[in-house]
Amino acid sequence: MNATDRPMTPQEKQRWFEQYTAGMHRQGRLWLAWNLFLLLTLPFAMGLVLDTMPDLNVFWKGFFNVAIIYYPTSLVEYLIYVPMLGSGASYLSFITGNLSNLKIPCAVNAREMADARVGTPENEVISTLSVATSSLVTVLILALGVLLLQPLQPVLENPVLIPAFDNVVPALFGALGLKYFLKGKKFAAIPLVLSSAVCILVPALIRQTSVLLIVIGGLTIAVAWVFYRKGALENE
Repeated sequence: MNATDRPMTPQEKQRWFEQYTAGMHRQGRLWLAWNLFLLLTLPFAMGLVLDTMPDLNVFWKGFFNVAIIYYPTSLVEYLIYVPMLGSGASYLSFITGNLSNLKIPCAVNAREMADARVGTPENEVISTLSVATSSLVTVLILALGVLLLQPLQPVLENPVLIPAFDNVVPALFGALGLKYFLKGKKFAAIPLVLSSAVCILVPALIRQTSVLLIVIGGLTIAVAWVFYRKGALENE
């Protein structure tokens, strides 16, 4: 057996993982900075060239109205998704977007199929590959959707199918979350019942996802910590 064919020792695996993570951070920061530059400069550049610059007073008012909603959401997504995905998949996910309805389900499903644990080198690689595959498939599907938009328009606008399209994301996360709820029934029941009750009693809060994520997420962590201190999670 050649030296390259033998299994890696724990020290070699740790050294490789550190090199891999450092490379992911280097490439991820570079591409995030480049994307941020394009997102901030291209709209203003087009406005200057086409002489269609918006009124900045109106722009900042609209910006702050949106930022109040999306900034807390982005912070919560960062705190929740990054530990799940790892460095490489996180950079790729936040650059390409569609985390909740595409990237996270793909990464979670791939991790479950590979029986990889969060925080391990295996999960890092698998999550990155799954997110990259999801991104490529998304581009392909969007390209096909643009080409087939006209023929498929009657189907997409069918009033019978519209409710199904509106509930794709809840159905997807419900299916993914069920196995985790079953694994941790003791501490999952309280935040699940509470969040469901809040949404039923106050339907207007359903659209306030940033507030609900912070409150229910914090409650879930607190409940899990209490069960962990009592040793109740060992048998979950």
